[in-house]
Amino acid sequence: MALRFRRSIKLAPGIRMNLSGGGLSWTLGPRGASIGIGKRGTFLNTGIPGTGLYSRESLTGGGSAPRQQPDTATSTTNVSLTVSVSDDGVITFKDSNGNPVSEALINAAKKQKGDVIKATIQKTCDEINAQVEALGELHLHTPPPNDPPAYQPQKFDFPRPVQPVPKAPGFFAKFFKSSVAKIETENAQAQADFRRQLQAWETSKAQFDAAERKKQELVSKVVSGDPESMETFFGEVLMDIVWPRETLVSFEVRDGGTRLAFDVDLPEVEDMPTNTASVPQRGYKLSVKELGPTAIQKMYAKHVHSIGFRLLGEAFGMLPTVQEVTLSGYSQRKNKATGQEEDEYLFSVVVPRGGWEGINFNSLQSIDVLESFTRFDLRRDMTKTGVFKAVQPF
Repeated sequence: MALRFRRSIKLAPGIRMNLSGGGLSWTLGPRGASIGIGKRGTFLNTGIPGTGLYSRESLTGGGSAPRQQPDTATSTTNVSLTVSVSDDGVITFKDSNGNPVSEALINAAKKQKGDVIKATIQKTCDEINAQVEALGELHLHTPPPNDPPAYQPQKFDFPRPVQPVPKAPGFFAKFFKSSVAKIETENAQAQADFRRQLQAWETSKAQFDAAERKKQELVSKVVSGDPESMETFFGEVLMDIVWPRETLVSFEVRDGGTRLAFDVDLPEVEDMPTNTASVPQRGYKLSVKELGPTAIQKMYAKHVHSIGFRLLGEAFGMLPTVQEVTLSGYSQRKNKATGQEEDEYLFSVVVPRGGWEGINFNSLQSIDVLESFTRFDLRRDMTKTGVFKAVQPF
């Protein structure tokens, strides 16, 4: 059985902000203290709400002396901005039409919504780094081998339709045939609707119950070691796992359900992320650093072993009759002699259940996933920096 798993792609986040504005100038800030941006420059306005008094101070040089005068109402509108941060650290501000905005409006946005902008930058930073971290952490969610699958009954959550109560004609309506006929028609329609809803509900519930019985029967056959049921069930298990990169897994249950063999088309080293990110303490920036070739190669080595570890664990955990698992992982590489792409096996390992049960699954964080494979019958030719040479699989 062959299964292909695809990773999801996230777009750069965007945060929309509303800023106050009027005509060719904007009034920003809370009531009683605001910043005015216009053709004449930027001014700080402060005042006492309800008194009609305020002062005005230039923030761009020159300026005018504070004065007191009656407060005049200003016409304001909302200005919508969207801030987004790309994976390469570029921060973009655009208006509601998707057009770039002026530097003055960007500065105003930073003053008003600085916390929102910084949160957006931090979110993108976390997502970039999470891509790197997730590649080597797939094995941390491996189930223990002594916890076999069990049928978990599900509840049908849709309530049964309630039969409507027939309407009765009022005292005066009884004397009018048209009124009585109308009520009888409404009652008949309500009953017809109820019968349709009830039939649909009964059909859905019957299908749900049949599916639940099928699941229960499937789990029972898996526990007893039926090879065909094991392959069906195990395929569903693997489809429920979130895979950071596209991975093609083929497997076969052998020897009456006692052995399982994996053949795994691993992701390519070129599929690995190439950047890490950090947020400086000052300013509105996202610092993106490019990883070197050695760091990427080490990341790749950890990722492919993390895949293998998780697959081995899922096999022993979900298929209790399996006593031995063989796993071989390969990648597509160009033959230096022909220039043609060929499959090259990076590692191949045979793991008995007894040896797998010797792993402490309560402390997977402390395991070196690359080193864990050396406990078993392993074929692997890998340097300390994670560079693989082709091997002959079992």
